[in-house]
Amino acid sequence: MRKLQRFALAVAGLGLIAASASSVPAGAGKVEPKPWSAKTSRSNSVKAAAAACVTSVGYPTAAGTMQAADVMAGKPPVGAQYESFKFVGTRANATWYLASNAAGTQFYYYGLLLQAGNLYRHTTYVYDGDRAPVATFKKVGTGWSSFKTIATSNYSLAAPRHAYLYGLNTNGSLYRYAIVGAGFKSLGSFPGFKGFKTMTVISETATYDTLLMTTTAGALWTVRIPVAASTKPVLKRIRTGGWQNFESLVVDGCGTRGGSLIVAVDNDTQTGTLYAMSKANGATTAITGYGRIPDVVFNGVNHVLLTTHYDQLVGE
Repeated sequence: MRKLQRFALAVAGLGLIAASASSVPAGAGKVEPKPWSAKTSRSNSVKAAAAACVTSVGYPTAAGTMQAADVMAGKPPVGAQYESFKFVGTRANATWYLASNAAGTQFYYYGLLLQAGNLYRHTTYVYDGDRAPVATFKKVGTGWSSFKTIATSNYSLAAPRHAYLYGLNTNGSLYRYAIVGAGFKSLGSFPGFKGFKTMTVISETATYDTLLMTTTAGALWTVRIPVAASTKPVLKRIRTGGWQNFESLVVDGCGTRGGSLIVAVDNDTQTGTLYAMSKANGATTAITGYGRIPDVVFNGVNHVLLTTHYDQLVGE
């Protein structure tokens, strides 16, 4: 329950996450929360966090807005869509991390995105009351035209800490960069990823990161990448097919044994499907389908996890 308790505390203390759909029975009417406002009903969110696994999905749209939704595990799952706010047109995005200034007086999300051939860092400030979030952008890199998608890890709990940017290139290689302050240090690349399509981080530890990836043919893989620069990735195939329709995977922790929730998004139908997965271990990994997520239109260019700076993923 540790992850859920942290989620509940974030909701209660900051009022940033949507009023939970747990107050509405599964299959009931559409929920229209205001998650970016401190006027959100916090008590319902805390009750939901204690009762079931909840994940928050963000998705910048082609129209230049930021949209998001909370998804609660269940059969069927429950979806609650956020109000949108002004962002910027992007073609790929990485995880959004919630943080605060040293005084605890200003809260913001930060993350990385691709626009055309440029890499940007956004800082999106959130406010109490009804004021909409305000996003700011800084260009931090060029030459990213050949990258299909990006993902970030953020191991912050103990030393040695690390933060990495992963980029999947059309040349079939997976690139890794250390995020050092406001800059980046290249840590080389790994060949052999020509047929891969989507990726997201599923584990962050002191000694390795693990990506969850799909191929264009629909296979589902984990890719464990040791922190040691000279060590090659370890690939394990979880499923041989069935995942070809999804353009985005969003993974969040669920339970105390390394389980995960997966929101898999089909851009063609703008729908999300929820899965629960045991701690990943190749073909022996258990996956349960919860079905399509109602009341949410997943119309982003891609879809990412909304989390905090100190939540760590332990799914493999």
